[in-house]
Amino acid sequence: STSSTSSTTQPTTVVASPKPERPLHIISPTTPSTIVKLALPKGRMEQGIFKLLNDAGVALKVEARGYRPTISVPGFDIKLLKPQNIVEMINIGQRDIGFTGADLVEELGAKGLTMILDTGMDKVKLVAAAPEAILTPDGDIISSVSSNRKIVVASEYRNITQRWMAKKGYSESNSIYVHSRGATEVFPPEDADIIVDNTSTGSTLKANRLRAFDELLHSSTCMYVNTATWNDKSDAGVAKRKSIEQLVVLIKSVLDAQSKVILEFNIETHSLEAVCKFIPAMREPTISQLHGNKGFAVKSVVPKVQLFHLIPLIKQHGGSDIIVTDLHHIVS
Repeated sequence: STSSTSSTTQPTTVVASPKPERPLHIISPTTPSTIVKLALPKGRMEQGIFKLLNDAGVALKVEARGYRPTISVPGFDIKLLKPQNIVEMINIGQRDIGFTGADLVEELGAKGLTMILDTGMDKVKLVAAAPEAILTPDGDIISSVSSNRKIVVASEYRNITQRWMAKKGYSESNSIYVHSRGATEVFPPEDADIIVDNTSTGSTLKANRLRAFDELLHSSTCMYVNTATWNDKSDAGVAKRKSIEQLVVLIKSVLDAQSKVILEFNIETHSLEAVCKFIPAMREPTISQLHGNKGFAVKSVVPKVQLFHLIPLIKQHGGSDIIVTDLHHIVS
């Protein structure tokens, strides 16, 4: 079997299966002035964020139709809000931190908040799209349409879209903006020529015979903090920031672990150096000599996507007893 004894002590903490029976707790004495007001998104982002926090050891419980979940971590006051309202509440300081979409922050032009963590979840692109029939190969509206009437542009993103329209030369003299309230992709061709909407795979656009011809921005679910709270140097402000930073460390440890695994295998002595040249590692692979000088055990944290190539390569060099273990936390 593969030895798990490390020959050196690494400064990076890696926690693998099984998950701890008890959730991790942030221990921090709190008073009302140091309690962190956290906003969680209600709706499509909700399930993913709840799972992320739970995986980080932060247990949440919310009653049916409730908007104030209880939390296993001291020092936090939780409230469920619509993602758009989270931007507004953090921006004016009613909430200290929260999770919402980067596209909404851009749309609302919020300047009073700072992004402190990109979860990489709910990735979308905001694109301009139109029916194939009215687009040239270069993505312009064919002249027979644009020269005869005003171009109609529909979107839920009023501010982003109107800035894009101005950049592209669309003005009140040659275009009309229509504010949609959902299902924007159904507007063309009868009720709009162009839409500006978010897409993850492009399948909805394709199903409605639309082609994306311009990309406005990329967005994902991010964690934001009120900038004044983040920069507050008072005793209460410093205590709040410490609690927020501790929460970020736990969440980031889960996100970092999602894309990596522990890879362990045994290798003959004569192949050790060759294998170490291609095995990825956070620093260096951990090498341990097997009992009776029967070779070496190699252990490393590697990107999950590289397993397809790494395992055959290890076998090719005579590696055996290969073990792959999922990670739950990586704390650098």
